[in-house]
Order: sequence, then structure tokens, then C-alpha cells
Amino acid sequence: MKIKKLRKRYFVPLFSTADIAFLLLIFIMLVSIINYRKEVDINYAQADTAQKTSQQHNLEIWIDRDGNMYLDGESSTIETVEAGIISAYNEAPDTRVHVIADRDTEFAQVHKVLEILQVLEYRTVSLVVKAP
Repeated sequence: MKIKKLRKRYFVPLFSTADIAFLLLIFIMLVSIINYRKEVDINYAQADTAQKTSQQHNLEIWIDRDGNMYLDGESSTIETVEAGIISAYNEAPDTRVHVIADRDTEFAQVHKVLEILQVLEYRTVSLVVKAP
């Protein structure tokens, strides 16, 4: 009796590769346009004139109406805000500090941040307001 050796052929389906590539493309496009900036819900102050700044190398300090401080969207104390300003300056000296305070925030809370910036002799500071 003669026994035949059977060779198994493996088949890789290539019909769905175009679909997978298309889905990967959509996923990459969606992930690349997501804005990772964390914002705090505040009521912006208004000003008669406003000037736009660049969106590169910014450090945002948020102060809500209760006086709570946030450094780039993360809850912080005044000490961590100061450390964040120093480390941002050490990483990129052209970093602009944006102070974003609620309209109903006591000025004493904003003044604490401005005093730190003054002591550190920080020169690129913006107070963010609502456009007229």
C-alpha cells in the first residue's frame, strides 16, 4: 500500500487588508487632531482690546472663582505653580505664561501668581481675556 504525503497549503486572506489600512488611517487622523489641552470652566474677563499670541511654548495658569489654581489643567498649589514656571523656563526660555482667571476671582489670588512672576523676573506673561 502506497501512502501519499499530503502537503497542507496555508492561505492568508488578503481581501480585508484594504479595509484594515483604511481604518488605521482614520484612527491615526482622529488621534492626531485631538486637543490634549485641559481647560478649567471659568467665566473670562472682558477687555476693550486683545492681542493674539502664538500657540507654541505656552504655560497656562488657571484660577477659578474660588481661588483654586491649575497648572496646565492640573490642580496645583502656589508652590507647584512656582516650580512649574521655573521648569518651563529651564526647558524653553521663550515659554509664554498665560494667566487665565475667572471674572469673579479675587485679585489677591491673581496677585500671588504675578508676584511669583515678578520675583522670577519673567517677561513673557499674558493675561487671557475674552475677545471684544
